[in-house]
Amino acid sequence: MFPIGDDDSARRTVPVVTYALIAINALVFLLELNNGDAFIQQWAFVPARFSADAAGNIATVFSAMFMHGSWLHLGGNMLYLWIFGDNVEDSFGHVKYLIFYLLAGIAATFAQYFAMPESNVPNVGASGAIAGVLGAYILMFPKSRVNVLLGRSVVAMPAIVVLGFWIVLQLVSGVGTIAYTNADAGGVAYMAHVGGFVAGFLMAVLFRGAGNPRIGA
Repeated sequence: MFPIGDDDSARRTVPVVTYALIAINALVFLLELNNGDAFIQQWAFVPARFSADAAGNIATVFSAMFMHGSWLHLGGNMLYLWIFGDNVEDSFGHVKYLIFYLLAGIAATFAQYFAMPESNVPNVGASGAIAGVLGAYILMFPKSRVNVLLGRSVVAMPAIVVLGFWIVLQLVSGVGTIAYTNADAGGVAYMAHVGGFVAGFLMAVLFRGAGNPRIGA
């Protein structure tokens, strides 16, 4: 199931933060292409390097969430952010949404870090922060119709089915990566996805519990 759109009919604001995040991610990727491996090594989050010198590498916790490994990596992440981010931003409000996004990204980074603290592989990508957006979306808009590509057909399915399938896949894959302990092996940071999703879900619960009238509309 590959999502290509959702129902935006209830959206009341222009998702300026979501658009800005997409633009920043694209700009940083162009900087990566321009500056090569040295740029990636400097600004990516490397668990083993963070374990050795947390204070000296704290900036990479933030910078890594705006970096990507390929055009496909960037395009897939930005598609998910574009589809699901606008409704969450509309519910939270622009400032709270930006804070939420960054906190979800931080939680995702540390979820992956605690799973493999001695890994030497540079961690990059907005996937963890976007997983937080998905966690909030599944709580606030479980019945929202998401258009997904199934083979050659486009089918509208409830968000809870589409995103529920996604997080189950991440959990199963994440357990597999924990069992594989090669610190120099690359791949998808599944535990970052799981950590970001759980953080996003829990923060959405807290925001809704605080009585925000815009959440859950």
